[in-house]
Amino acid sequence: MIAVTVALTARPRSTIGMVMASITVALALAGPLLGEGIVCLLMAAPLFYLVGLLVALLVDEVRRHRGKGPMNLLLAPLLVAATLEGTAVSLPRDEVSVTAGAAAANVERALAAEPRFGPVESRFLSLGFPRPLRAEGTGLAVGDTRKIIFTPRRSLGIGAPLEPRSMTLRVSERLPGRVVFAVVADTTLARWLDLRRATFDWRSGRLTVTLAYRRTFDPGWYFGPLQSYALSEAAGYLVKTFAG
Repeated sequence: MIAVTVALTARPRSTIGMVMASITVALALAGPLLGEGIVCLLMAAPLFYLVGLLVALLVDEVRRHRGKGPMNLLLAPLLVAATLEGTAVSLPRDEVSVTAGAAAANVERALAAEPRFGPVESRFLSLGFPRPLRAEGTGLAVGDTRKIIFTPRRSLGIGAPLEPRSMTLRVSERLPGRVVFAVVADTTLARWLDLRRATFDWRSGRLTVTLAYRRTFDPGWYFGPLQSYALSEAAGYLVKTFAG
């Protein structure tokens, strides 16, 4: 409906307006045709609009100065940087871990049992990111596993069924006041990033959760901060879940 409405009613009078309308139609059609979810479109849309704006401004600059002398091409390096990073070159993908902490009580008991996941209070994570529902498995000995069931994936594809999502973790390291879970299977975040391990440390009397991951989306200057912020919010959610 958004695509049809824009196509029938938009009457752009400038290059920028035409580009923005075209991008809006393309994004609106991407969900049903490519089976993407709403959160994917929300995260990617600003990047499309930004690159489209740079292209439109550059085209306008060329038109205004056609045959009238030198042009102001300051936008050209920005456009090159916006489009080539991730294709010709790439920023580092192994991201710094994100951490959140809070005062802890009975953390070890909570981690050893099946967790009870509460509501997600983060506005960012509430945009459509998967939410944990329940977990299967107990224990903190090396080799013990957890399978966390998340809300199913609901794509915008026409007639697309719900897709179950889960993440399997295995205890890879255990010390007094510290446990590390390695991610051994993931159908929850794997479309967006490569989550590798989650470390819970309460030796200081405060629970600290550290999530280590690898960025998989480009360009890094755009998706890097988004992924880092999302995981910092997720780490805070885990702290609240297990620290009480």
